[in-house]
Parts: sequence; C-alpha cells; structure tokens
Amino acid sequence: MRLVGRIALVVFALVLVLVGVILVRTLTYRPPVTADVSSVRIAAPVAVDVAGAAQRLAAAIRIRTVSHQDPAQDQPGEWDRLHAFLQASYPAAHVALRREVVAGHTLIYTWAGTDASLAPIVLMAHQDVVPVTPGTERDWKHAPFAGDIAEGAVWGRGAIDDKGSLITLFEGVETLAAGGFRPRRTVILVSGHDEEVRGQGARAAAALLKSRGIRAQFVLDEGLAVITDNPVTNGKLALIGTAEKGYGTLVVTAKAPGGHSSAPPKDAGGVVTLARAVTAIADRPFPMAFRGPGADMLQVLAPDAAFPVRMAVANDWLFAPMLAGQVGATPSGAALLHTTIAPTMLKGSPKENVLPQDATAWINYRIAPGDTSATVMARAKEAVGDLPVTLAWAKAPDEPSPVSSMRSDAWKVVAAVAGEVTKAPVAPSLVTAGTDSRYLQPVAQDVYRFQPMDLSLKDVGMIHGTNEHLTLKNLEQAVQFYARLIATAAQ
Repeated sequence: MRLVGRIALVVFALVLVLVGVILVRTLTYRPPVTADVSSVRIAAPVAVDVAGAAQRLAAAIRIRTVSHQDPAQDQPGEWDRLHAFLQASYPAAHVALRREVVAGHTLIYTWAGTDASLAPIVLMAHQDVVPVTPGTERDWKHAPFAGDIAEGAVWGRGAIDDKGSLITLFEGVETLAAGGFRPRRTVILVSGHDEEVRGQGARAAAALLKSRGIRAQFVLDEGLAVITDNPVTNGKLALIGTAEKGYGTLVVTAKAPGGHSSAPPKDAGGVVTLARAVTAIADRPFPMAFRGPGADMLQVLAPDAAFPVRMAVANDWLFAPMLAGQVGATPSGAALLHTTIAPTMLKGSPKENVLPQDATAWINYRIAPGDTSATVMARAKEAVGDLPVTLAWAKAPDEPSPVSSMRSDAWKVVAAVAGEVTKAPVAPSLVTAGTDSRYLQPVAQDVYRFQPMDLSLKDVGMIHGTNEHLTLKNLEQAVQFYARLIATAAQ
C-alpha cells in the first residue's frame, strides 16, 4: 500500500506540475507570428464620392466581361468596352499612370515613383466575372447585369468578385492623382482579364515584370475579407491571406472492353472499377494538422478568444490534435488544415444500354502548403493499389504558394491600413481558393490577399452565387483602403 501511495503522490505531483505549466503558458501567452504595426504612419482619410463611385461600379457591372470555360463563348468586345470605360471614367489616373495591354486584354498600369531605389508595390483586381447559372436569373432580386443601385447597395455579377475591387482601386488612384499626389515608391496595377478560367493574362503580366527586373515589396490581390461574425472572437476580423492553396485535377480512367449491357462482364466493367478507385482515393483523406496559415490565424487571435481556446493554442504541444479536430469540424475549417479531395465529374457510356470502353472521373485537389502535387499523386496511387486504372493530371497543377511574412515592413503597412480603415483586428489566414496573385510570386517579396469589405459568413455565399451585391458602406471603405494604402506605402 505504501508503494501505491507513493505512486499516487508522484502522479498527483506530476499532474499539478502539468496544470501549472499549462496555466503559466496560457496567462503569459503572446502571439509568436506577427509584427508590431504601431510604428506605421498611416495616411489621412480621403474624400470619397460614394454616389459617383456607385454609378461607375454599376456601369462596369453592365459590361458583360464573362469568362467561360470555352473561350469561344467569350465576347472580347466587352473587354474593349470596359477598357474604354476606365479611360473615360478616370482621366487623372490615365494621365499619371502609363498604361500597357498584354495577352489581349490584361492591363498593366505603372505610376512611376520619384525614388527609383525603392521597391514598387503591385495592386491587383481582375476584370472578368463568372457566368450566371442558367435558370437562376429569376432568383436574383435585381437582374444580374442591370447594375441596379438599390437598398443601399450596388447589385450584379462582379459587384464583389472582382469589379468591386477594380473600381474602388481606380477610385482611390483617381482621388490621389487628381489631388496632386506623387508616389515616392512606384505603384503598379495589374488587372487580369481571365482570372476565373485560365489566368493567362496574369502569367503574361508576371513574365513582363520579371523581364524588367521588377522585385516588388509586396503584391496585394483579392482573397479574404473582413468577416463580421467570425466564430473565434464572435466579432469583426480582417483576414489577410498570407498564402493560397495549390490546385490540381486528377483524371482517373478505367479502361474496359465495352459491349452491350445485356451481357455485362463478371466484374461489371469499367464503371465499377472506376467507382472502387474513386472511393479508395476519397476514403484516404490527408490528415489535418495544426500548422501553417490556418494555425497562424488562431495563434494571433488566441489572446482575445475564450479561455479554453487561448489555453489550447498556448499549449499546442499538448492540444494540437484537439485543435485540429475542433477547427476541422466544418468543411471550411478543415480546408484550412489539410489538402482537400473532391471528386467532381464523371464520364461513362454515351448511351444507357452500352458498356463504356472507358470510364473516367475527375478529382479536384486544393493542395495545402507543406504538400505538393507529387505527394498528392503518390497518395492517390497508393490508395488505388492494383486496381486497373490510370492516373494523370488534367493539366500541370499549380503548387501551393509560399507563405508570406508576417514580420516584414510590407505586412506592417498592409495590416496597419487594414486595421485602421476597417476598425477590425487583423489576422493572417490561408486562401483555400485560387487567385491571379499566385503568378506574381516570382516578382515580389511578399504576396497578400485581402478585400477591404465587411462580409458575414452568409454573405460570402453570394460570391459566384445569386444576389451578389456590394453595400455602399463597403464601397466607401474599399476606396478609403486603396487610397490610404497607396499613400502610406508610397509616401
């Protein structure tokens, strides 16, 4: 009994030490990843013509720069109309900035700085929009290409993604240029024409800038926003993407003899083989891990979060599996912590009573930082084992972007202006979709992804969906952000 008592005493002492360590780490916790932005001299607010900006955004929405998967369906004349509209609507900007067109319709504007020794900044917003799903037009409160201004907002496809950014960026530049502002640091605007489908315009812009030896201090593009009801702090939160996932689509093909469906083979043919392969791949998901930009977000927010969250983050050496489980409880949360696998398309026989000679599936991957297309392919091959299928990429995949700094001067400027204009705490995070900014990575020290717009989690669903609209409040906030960011970074 004495031995049992001693063991119990030792265990109790160890538990007390463990609890003490956890409490001390929790109470003394400081975020390890971000820089102090208090030294940044933020430029003063500018006067914003909200009514005029709303009219110009509405006019841009009426120009149908719709990108289709089949480029033959595009209407190039609409991009020409948009370019002419920008030139007519922003005369001071077009006097101050040098305009170039590459890859057909991608725009590059250069506002030369007075100090050539300073690295430039690059601001991005794309021109094209996604189609409206046929048959859903009547679900819109306002016709998707009418550009109506109603209920305190501008309505239509592209109001947020991404003509909202494009127009408010030009509004900010026009305000500064008309007021006589001259940047010390060169400011470059890049506006791709096919971000929603191919990204060839941004690739061409990046190649041109690289050929000129450009090495930007930072690139800023769309990606994340101000979430007004974020579940960690239950309040506003400005999320700046420090990285984005890679993108690849795996094609799985099962060959088969084909024939008449009245006499199927014993193994039921290629469709069953394909089903087994797809199921095997989907049933072997990538493990979730508390690391990367998704973890950085919680580490920054932990001091203002509920005590259990702060305790878990401060002691992630112990609670990392629990944190991964909690964050990954929702699809959007899980996407922050691992590479996702999404079977999206299937093809079999062209007729119901014909056995296919090949059955094919397409599986879309969003590749998390830390993984690569090579690790994805290896995992898929291991999952299918000896099933008689072939695996190949639909096209060369895009690898995950590098993770940009949260301590650099570039981060300090972007985060300081974002926090000041939106009146929200700022945190890094991961963009789980893709943006044109990935192609600018070779010509920049840091690449960030942020739209200065307040959106609830429900609002996010209207992007690429129905009833897309930008409130006048968000429109004014975005103009302020872009104008003050330029004036701060380039002063």
